[in-house]
Amino acid sequence: MADSPVILVVDDEADIRSLVEYNLTKSGYTPVLASNGHEGLSLAEETTPDLIVLDIMMPEMDGIEVCKVIRKHARLSGVPIIFLTARSGDSDHVEGLDVGADTYLSKPVAMPVLMSQIRALLRRSEAGGSRTVLKHDGLVIDRERYLVSVEVDGRGVDLKLPRKEFELLFFLAASPGRVFSRGELLDQVWGADVFVVDRTVDVHIRKIREKIGMDYIETVKGVGYRFRE
Repeated sequence: MADSPVILVVDDEADIRSLVEYNLTKSGYTPVLASNGHEGLSLAEETTPDLIVLDIMMPEMDGIEVCKVIRKHARLSGVPIIFLTARSGDSDHVEGLDVGADTYLSKPVAMPVLMSQIRALLRRSEAGGSRTVLKHDGLVIDRERYLVSVEVDGRGVDLKLPRKEFELLFFLAASPGRVFSRGELLDQVWGADVFVVDRTVDVHIRKIREKIGMDYIETVKGVGYRFRE
């Protein structure tokens, strides 16, 4: 078990923690458990998990705040995060993805579904683990460091984008000139099994443009988006 992926589970409900722990252990993972957000952050820094299962509705420090801190942490910013929540509204769903979650699952969640999402995110994380740097007209996108540098007044300025904004930008920049529909972007960046609305892509594109400028990503009316050649 020493070399098995470490999964941090942060949830204030003891029965949920126990159920997830049992299924993780049975699937060959090493579970680490936290009962609140503060403890979760402490264990995340201590263990550097391969993936985090994070409840949103917790007292004192909720999952949204925990996720925000993790996404700003130099060593932990690239760790995949799965939100578990009893909330079901679209606005809550979009908020969770906007702060950097990879997947959003509603409670009560079926354990086979959770295990499937964990496997898929770990595979995706491993596939993107090798150093890959894209450069385009003053813009540098470094996937290993999850860092974007944009040229301002002749010098590079480093930007720390939330995980999904970074992955969306990297995906588009890896195929300059190719037009992707919103559905394709949702499937490729969020995953086909994640239920998000089309406007999630629009929100992320708008935020990316606010940070790197309007010149790099073009809107193809009625179709989708492309990275400028």
